[in-house]
Parts: sequence; structure tokens; C-alpha cells
Amino acid sequence: MLTAGRKRREDVWSHFSYDNIATKTTCRECGLSFRGKNTMNLKRHLQNGHFAIFSELQKTIADGGQPATKKAKMSNQNIEDAFTSTTKYKSDAKDQQIKEEAIATWIGCTGLPVTTVEDEDFILMMESLDKKFTVPKKTKISNLFEKHYENKKATFKKRLSSARKVCIGTDLWTKKGLTASFLGISCCFFCVEQQKPEHLLLALEQLDHPHTAQSIKACVEKCMQEWGIPNEKVLTVITDNGSNMVAAFKHSAPEDEDSSSDDPYASILSESDSKETENLQCQDMGMDRMPCVVHTLQLVVHMINKEESINRVLNKVRSIVKLFRKSSVATQKILDECGLTVVNDCPTRWSSTYEMVARLLKVKESVCEVANEMGWDCLLSSEWQKLKSMQELLQPFAEHTQTLQSDTMSMSLILPALFDLLSHLADVEQNTSRDVAALARKMEGNVNQRFAWVLDPSDDKFSPLVAAACFLNPTVCQTLLNVADDNIQELLKQAEGYVVRCSHTQENHSDLEELNGPEPAPPAAASSSSSASSSSSRQPVFRFLSKFGTKPKPKSSKCSVRQQISQYKEELSQSITCETGMEFWLGKCDTFYHSLKPLALDILAMPASQSFAERVFSITGDLTRGKRNRAKVTLRSAFLKMNRSK
Repeated sequence: MLTAGRKRREDVWSHFSYDNIATKTTCRECGLSFRGKNTMNLKRHLQNGHFAIFSELQKTIADGGQPATKKAKMSNQNIEDAFTSTTKYKSDAKDQQIKEEAIATWIGCTGLPVTTVEDEDFILMMESLDKKFTVPKKTKISNLFEKHYENKKATFKKRLSSARKVCIGTDLWTKKGLTASFLGISCCFFCVEQQKPEHLLLALEQLDHPHTAQSIKACVEKCMQEWGIPNEKVLTVITDNGSNMVAAFKHSAPEDEDSSSDDPYASILSESDSKETENLQCQDMGMDRMPCVVHTLQLVVHMINKEESINRVLNKVRSIVKLFRKSSVATQKILDECGLTVVNDCPTRWSSTYEMVARLLKVKESVCEVANEMGWDCLLSSEWQKLKSMQELLQPFAEHTQTLQSDTMSMSLILPALFDLLSHLADVEQNTSRDVAALARKMEGNVNQRFAWVLDPSDDKFSPLVAAACFLNPTVCQTLLNVADDNIQELLKQAEGYVVRCSHTQENHSDLEELNGPEPAPPAAASSSSSASSSSSRQPVFRFLSKFGTKPKPKSSKCSVRQQISQYKEELSQSITCETGMEFWLGKCDTFYHSLKPLALDILAMPASQSFAERVFSITGDLTRGKRNRAKVTLRSAFLKMNRSK
């Protein structure tokens, strides 16, 4: 019998078997039986009869191994379980906090409801990723989301406070059912801290009807006060051509404005709203307004719908596209033929007519073949030819629209884009059919009329800001300096004068700050105690030298703005290797271009459109599904998502 405390060696017993009924132990190697189950007897049998096995057992112990007893085996299992245990993180553990903040950021940027963290499948997924992590409740995620939002807002406020000039962009969007409207407000500026242009979404405010100029103005003023942006820092405000937007930012002098019905991209206004806007006397905000260039270009493009001969062909194209879009059989056939299908146009989507025409011409052969099989009428040869001319007419507009709708650094491209379009329209007038030539002539006149504030220095509403942006962009201005065109040279002259005036204003402001100097010292009575305590550490006062006057400060040896502009023009006469104007000015010396460089960086950072403010409505999908109870969360989610990469 095995005595108390005797250990059962698994390495020894692996060579023996025990019969509980006969109480005998049998050797598996030779078949010899023993009475009882004493381990020492078994080891002696291995030593005498199976010396090779016994040597292996002794060698294992000599190499540092432990005898494989049941107790040792269980002890090893307990240690292994301890290392692989699923003990949860403490609430203040770093890993727990990092994962909680990551979930809160994900919830905030995607606009998902905070109840997502309490979903059973979400909890199972997080457990499969990290068994030690405890999924927080929705209340904690909400608090972390608010904290993340406030931290981001504080960071952007700090950057905005150091900006010299900013550009405000606004856009108004209304749901189809007119049940809710939202005003997006953005801000573009050159970030001194990051040394690059940035465009931030400042606010997405829900706006009640009617959308009057007063309500829009109040929202913008509230946003600017919240972010600490003074009116003097605003270079311009970019809006669409809606009458309410024009009235919200108009100056005291009367200003002609486009009707909101002429702009399909403006907000939906009722007749009562329009009447209130017309009679509205809005207080001057002290900020210049600039119409969105891309919106205005689309108004020019929409003239094709007013030309009867062109519109007739377009209507026929739309009917063909509609037939294909409604027929699953025709759609499958054209997909089998060319792998593409036709696309519809939308009056409020930029360049959509061009996209519809270009796609139809690309799949022309497949469309004709499928239309014949389906028994549908198709375009005539002359109509296909006219459609080709229309594509060539609209293509430059689509290309410049794509360029000018960028978030930053596109204001300097407005002037060359307009001159390029005017030159293109002049060529179309001479090298195409009579109908398309007549349309090009009308579009050319419309471009000159709508963009007189950019192209005509004699216009009452002329603004030299766009010309100044073009002048300060060496990659653009280099090609315009030697152009033999009086209008272009006059625009460059106006731009140079605008740069000089802005630089003088900036220098006067900085000189005023220097003249004001530090804050005045406190009165002698108030500072007597502090001066007495520190008198022992001061240098002795030589009262006999006080009769000599102080040496006047030397005047600054900085060059004037005119000298900086002259040097800049000399550099334009040489080859420019930089790809962008921003890259050119970032590489220039701050000492010489002390006035011109900051102004150039501020102006070149500005956009040509308010597309950024309009783009926010594409990511706030919950707003279009009527979830009004989540409006606050969704608005903050839009803020975090639009500013995520900043």
C-alpha cells in the first residue's frame, strides 16, 4: 500500500498499470506483476530490468526537471491559468481609459447613437478583442464625447486667436418637406501654429422659418462671438446668391441682388420670406460679402436650359435616360454591353448636366443598340453632333468647378479661370454650329455681367481682393504680367494698390501696439513696499547723469512695401520652381518680406467658394431622416467629423 505522503510519480507510472481488484501492478515493458503499488519498488524494477528507461528518468531530474507528480502538474496548471486569467481592468487603468476615449471619439465622429455601446453584439465584439476591457455605459460615453468636443473646440479657438485674417463661409439647407433647416458656418485661415491653411466648421445651427436676413445675421454674429472672431479680422464672407444672404451682409448703401429663385442652389424661400427680405433694412455688419464663384458659374451654365434649340435636345436626352433608369431589362443589357449605365442630371448638383451628356456620349453605341432592341426612339445624327458640341462647351466649366470648389487656396485661381472661360467661349462662337455659337455668345455676356465685381475695375461693386490673390500667387501672376491686355494690367494695378493699403494698415496696427508699450507701472504709493524690498538688489542710481537726455531709438531699417513688391516682381521675371504660391511664400525670408509675406499667406489661404459649409450637409444623414430628438448630438458629430483631420 502507498504510505501517507508518498507521491505518485507520473513519469514512473507511465510504464506500469495497476489493477484495483487484484491489487497488483504490472510492468508494461516485460509483463512482470508486483503486489501493491509502491513507487520505490517500481523504480528498483526499472533500474534492474530496464536500465535505459531508468537512465532517462535520472537524466531528466539532473537537467533541472521536476518529478511529474500530480500535485506538481496541478500547480503548473494554476500558474498558467493565472497568467491567462480574464481579470478586468481597473476603472482608472490606462488601457481602460484609452479604449473608452477611442470609443467615444468613434461614436462622436460617426454620429451613431450612444446606446450602441449597450448593444449585445457590440459588447461581444469588444470582449473578443480584449477580455479585460469593460465596455462603458452610455452615460460615460456621453460625458467623454462632450469632453472630446470641448477639447477640440478649445484647440481650434487657440489657433483662431493667432490668425491674422479669416474668411467666413455660410450655406443654408432645407429638408424637402420644409420641416427643418440648418445653417452651416465655416472659417478658413492661415494657421500660424501649423504653418498651413486650415478650413474649420464652426457651427451647424438649426434655423427656424422664416429664413430672413436678420435671423441669418444673428446666427453668424452669435457664432463669431462664441469663437472670439472680431469683425476687423474677417477678410470676406462667402455666400450664395440668395436674396436673404445678400441682405444679411449688405452695407448701408443699396445693393442690387439676384433673386433667390434664380439660384437653384440657394435655400428654399417662401413668397412671404422673399417679401420680408425685400423690405428688410439690415444693420451693417462691417464685413465685405463675396458671392460664391462656383454657384455663380452654375448660374451661367444653366443658361443652356433657356436656349430653345439646345433645351429641346437636352429634354430628349433626359427622356432617353429616364427610360433606361426605369427599365431593369435595359439597364442589365447596357451593363452587359459596356459595364456602364446612363446617369441623370440634377438642377442643384454642380456639373450634373455635363456628366449626363458626357456619359451618354461615352456609351453611345451601346445605348443605340439597346434602344433598337427595346423599340425606343433614339437621337438623330444631327442631335448627336449637337450633343458633342455641348459637351465641348461645358467641359471647361466642369473642370474649373472642380478646381474652385476646393476647401483652401483657390481664390487666387478665380481670375485666370474666368479669363480662360471667356477665351474658350470666344473660340466656341467661331468654330461650332449656329445654335451653340449663339449660346456661347450669351454665356460670355453673362459671365462678364455676373463677374463684373472681379473683371471690371470701373464697376461700382468691384473688389480688388480676388485680383490681389492672383497677384500674390507667383505661379499665376507670372503668366499675366506681360500679357498685352489693358484690362489685365489695370486689374494687376488695382491689386498692387490693394496690397499696399492692406500692408500699411497692418503696419500701423503693429506700430500702434509698439507705441502703447507695456502696461503702465502702478502708482508710487502702491509699489513703495515692493521697491523698498528690492532696493538692496538694484544698481546704485547716478543722479548726476540724469541731466543727459536718453539716446533716441534708431529708426527701423526695414524696407517699405513698395520695395518688397519691386523685389517680388523681379523674382517673377525668373523661373518659378515652386508648385504653389503658398510654397513660394513659406520659403521666403521674414526679414525682407516682413509685410508682404504675412499678407500673401493670409490671402492665398482663402477659398473661392463656400463648398466646405455646403459639404457638411452630405455627412449629417440623420438630419434627413427626421431624427429631430438627436439634433444636438448630430450637430456636434458634424463638427468633429468635418474637423477630424485638422
